[in-house]
Order: sequence, then C-alpha cells, then structure tokens
Amino acid sequence: MLPRPSRLFGKLLLALWLSMLLSILLTAAYLHFIGFRPPTGEDMPTVSGIPAPPLFIGGLASLITSLGLAWYLSRPLRHLRWGLHRMAEGRFDTRVQPLIGRRRDEIADLAHDIDRMAAQLQQLIDSRRQLLHDISHELRSPLTRLQAAIGLLRQDPSQTQALLDRIERESERLDALIEEMLTLHRLAAASGLAHERVDVIELLQAIAEDAEFEARATGRSVRIDAPGRFVAEVNGELVCRAFENVVRNALKFSPPGTAVEVDARVGGNGSELVTTVRDRGPGVPPEMLEAIFEPFIRVEGSEATRGVGLGLAIARRAMLVHGGQISAALRPGGGLEVTLRLKAGVREGQAS
Repeated sequence: MLPRPSRLFGKLLLALWLSMLLSILLTAAYLHFIGFRPPTGEDMPTVSGIPAPPLFIGGLASLITSLGLAWYLSRPLRHLRWGLHRMAEGRFDTRVQPLIGRRRDEIADLAHDIDRMAAQLQQLIDSRRQLLHDISHELRSPLTRLQAAIGLLRQDPSQTQALLDRIERESERLDALIEEMLTLHRLAAASGLAHERVDVIELLQAIAEDAEFEARATGRSVRIDAPGRFVAEVNGELVCRAFENVVRNALKFSPPGTAVEVDARVGGNGSELVTTVRDRGPGVPPEMLEAIFEPFIRVEGSEATRGVGLGLAIARRAMLVHGGQISAALRPGGGLEVTLRLKAGVREGQAS
C-alpha cells in the first residue's frame, strides 16, 4: 500500500533539508578545523568564526530546494492514490496519466501501467457482463421452446411423438450449451490443468478421420495433409477440443460436394505446429474475422445452423492457454481459412 502523500511529503522534506544542512555544517567544520578565517565585519555575528549570514542563507536555500523536491516527488503519488481509490470503488474509466503531466520517469511509467490495468479490468468486466447476458439469452430460448412443447402436448395429446422429439432436441441443445459453458469456464481458470506429452499430429489425424466418417453422410469430405510427428507438452483433452471444434465448424458451413482441407506443418525448428483448416463455405464479413472467436457470436444468416456459438471461442482459449494463437482469413475463391499455431511446450504465463 502506498504511504499517505502528506506523510511522504514531510519525510522527504525533512530528509532533503537535513542532508543539505548537514553538508553546510560539515563544510563549516572543515574550514574551522584547517584554521580558515573568512573576513568579517565588526558587527557581523559568527558561528565558530564563520559568518552567520552565509550559513543562514545556505540553510534557507536548502529548505526551499527540499520543499520543491518533496512536492515534485509526493504530488504524483497523491494522484496515483486517488486513482486507485476510484478503481477500488469500481470506476474503471478513471485515468491517472493525464494528471501526471509531462513527466518522464518511473512514476509516469507506473501511472501508465495503472491506466492500462484499469482499461483491461474495464474490458474484462464488460465482456463478463455481455457473456452473462448472452448466456441468459441462450438458455432462455430452448427453455421457452420446451415450455411451449409441453403446453402443446397438454392441449393436443395426439401430437405426443412429434412433441416428445422436439423436447428431446431442446434438451440435447441445453446439455450441449451447458457442457460448452463449463469447458469455457475451465479454460478461464486453466492454471491447474494437467499437461502431458502428446503427438498432436497423430491426434489431428484421428480427429480428421472421425470427421471424415461423419461427413460422408452429407456428401462432404475431410482431406488432411499432416506428415511427421509433433510431440508437445499440452493438455490433450483441450487441444483435441480446439482442433475438433475448428474442423467441425468448417464442415458445418461447407456445402455438399465440397471438402474441408486440413494442413499441418512443423515450423520454428520443431518448436511450433502450424495447422490451417480451409473450407468452401460462405465465409464471414471481413470485419467479423476476429469477432467469430468471441462467445455466442454468430454470423448473420447462420441462425439455422445448429450450434451454441462457443466452439471457436473454446478453440481460441485453448490455444492461448498453451501459448499459441488462432486467426481467421477469407479464402481466395470463397470460404474461410482458420490457422492454429501451437507451441511445443509453452504454457500460459510463459509465452513471450
């Protein structure tokens, strides 16, 4: 906790003034010791043979200098304390650096760091607030349809089978949504996740094989080009979830008769795996290439596609947990390219 500025001001003033006053007294003592006698007027008071007015003027000058230095050092700390107090009250729009002025020292750097912390906290709180709003909306929709189906079932028992099928589908959607939210929550607190040595290319080939088997029924296919091996210290379950979500998302939006292409290459002298997943779907607007990795974000026109809008958000968080990255780009000729970069052994908090 920062000391109170008023106390710090007094301590700095006293310390600086005493140091300067001590230097004057030591100089006077040295002159007295060597026998130096400066000329004095007959009526001028002296201290150990040294004229008193210079000593008084030196002491006053040192006091004024100390006052200025103490004010210069303690004043910005008062601003920092004010800003931290407002942030403790939840006012994360507070900014301290404008109050610091044009200083170029460690205190100005500290003010910059505090403002950056406040901005990040504000962004985090806003995203959590938006996430809670989206969760409530996503939960309300299947629950509303469940209630409607139950009400119709009571009114017209002849539709029992159709309405039971509807209730089953909505229950599955609720279960999938809750599972995805739990996964996202685990990733948000991923510091305690167990890591193990996993051949990620072998894992990726297994994911592509399963996706290819399921895609045949809809006239789609999955082609993978991933030679070699890439053994990394990762959480296998989360890495599998990340790649699987990206591949299945590509299949979901691919038209029948097209193929999802998965390309994996080891780079960085074996320290990084770069995987690109390409599809021939409708793609996304250029301004949404970053937003699609946010929770519950859906591209306009994709509402009819089954999903809860958390797959790519989980994939991004899983990559970040392992010190990697994920990005999207429009594919030439139509479609989307999603690139995942996974480090061989960097965990969250260790990435440079």
